[in-house]
Amino acid sequence: MKPSKLIKTLTFLLIPAALAGFVAQVIAQEGLSRQQRIEKSATTEIWEPVPRMVEPGQGSAPPSDAMVLFDGSDLGSWTPVRSGSAGWNVEDGAMVVAPGSGNMRTRESFGDVQLHIEWRTPAEVAGDSQDRGNSGVFFMQRYEVQVLDSHGNPTYANGQAASVYKQHIPLVNASRGPGQWQSYDIVFMAPEFGRDGRVRRPASVTVFHNGVLVQNNVILHGPTEYIGEPLYLEHGKAPLELQDHGSTVAYRNIWLREL
Repeated sequence: MKPSKLIKTLTFLLIPAALAGFVAQVIAQEGLSRQQRIEKSATTEIWEPVPRMVEPGQGSAPPSDAMVLFDGSDLGSWTPVRSGSAGWNVEDGAMVVAPGSGNMRTRESFGDVQLHIEWRTPAEVAGDSQDRGNSGVFFMQRYEVQVLDSHGNPTYANGQAASVYKQHIPLVNASRGPGQWQSYDIVFMAPEFGRDGRVRRPASVTVFHNGVLVQNNVILHGPTEYIGEPLYLEHGKAPLELQDHGSTVAYRNIWLREL
């Protein structure tokens, strides 16, 4: 028998068999009393562990189990990466890049997290491509989700706003215009390493940009590299870092949940 004919024959035989099995299951259930149905249903119910209660935030407020990293008042949760730097400025409830001061990082280190962060590029447009409202959110000081004014600003697609820089292009461009507040909601899963130092589970990230899904559980090939291919090297938890790229990008309402 020819392979194509054999496949058609098997398909013809298997579909009725599967349908017959389903019908038999339905008939068997029809014959059960209400009490018997309840007892059978109970065999697939899982009661423990009971998820702990978390109060969702109202409006722009964080959920009850979130760690607030910046609430508009001070930079107590942050420190300059560059030794001797005065760090960034706090203006009108936002932390604003002081160009030339270097990056800012959290005092605490993290692994798997859910992060909410709001950002704004300068209202006055200056420059183009990568020289227009450039900054970045670095998880574990290594893995960057790009911040950029990408509203009517052509650049390489894996370097625009909400890209995993030089690795993953966003599904869509959900950017607002210059000077408007935007938001990222990001789930970052840290890489796991075996005893031999090799990657057992690569890092992954899911990104919502202004409420729009733009990165859907994408796998990271390694830390962010400006030149060359990424390469994993074993590491543990590390701070969250925000980039000084020479533009007065502002951030506010920053919180995360450790997962």
